[in-house]
Amino acid sequence: MTTSPEPKAEAGPGATSAAESLRDVVLEARSVFRLRAVEGREMPIVRDVSFAVRAGEFATIMGPSGSGKSTLLHLLAGLDRPSAGQVLVAGEDLGQGDEEYRAAVRRRRIGFIFQFFHLLPDLTVEENVTLPLRIIGQKPKKHRDRVDSLLGLLGVAKLKDRLPQALSGGEMQRVSIARALVTQPPLLLADEPTGNLSSKAGEEVVQLLRDVSTRLGTAVLLVTHNPRDAASGDRVMFLHDGAMRADAELTGGPFDVADVFRRLQELGI
Repeated sequence: MTTSPEPKAEAGPGATSAAESLRDVVLEARSVFRLRAVEGREMPIVRDVSFAVRAGEFATIMGPSGSGKSTLLHLLAGLDRPSAGQVLVAGEDLGQGDEEYRAAVRRRRIGFIFQFFHLLPDLTVEENVTLPLRIIGQKPKKHRDRVDSLLGLLGVAKLKDRLPQALSGGEMQRVSIARALVTQPPLLLADEPTGNLSSKAGEEVVQLLRDVSTRLGTAVLLVTHNPRDAASGDRVMFLHDGAMRADAELTGGPFDVADVFRRLQELGI
């Protein structure tokens, strides 16, 4: 029977200076490749991707359909394993151990937001938000202050007793963000989170993600094909044909959406 390492404790005060310099790196990809069989040949879907996201940073990855965004996101979340390279979340190497180990890391280290909200229709807003706590064996009543604070931060406190069917799309996405944050993960991954929303609701959701990174210190990585959403990041990375265009990265955001369009034109994407 294969045993898997337990998620490690945070580094203590005796850590080396090198570790100290990386202490706020929450997500790191190191020369990540993902190969898939295409017509009998192993083809790279993700090619030599390396980057890091730090605590409190709101980073975005911009790429057109077919650029490898979904495959890369699955690798970063531990839902798939790299063919080569490493993915580390809060110091945990997702390539180590089996699926049970990776699932344990996901439950405690990563929050997820999707294009489709995936709220359980028979649970109230509050019950949906506290579900991850119950999954990891914690009683929601012990975390009442945290839950109330999240519902307030995301503007859905007055909706906590409603069922999802009584909510607008923007409200449902706000609830899904609260649910993703309730276990206090250091990393939040957002996969096209505005793709199912109106323009106004989408802008509000992206601003909330900025607030989350700033006020809670959560590292947020948003993956999108929408230049407007990408422009909201502190940093915009560009993925094309499975490779990260490091020479094209925008830093010092948020940006005007025209900056993103200009860079896309320069890259021929």
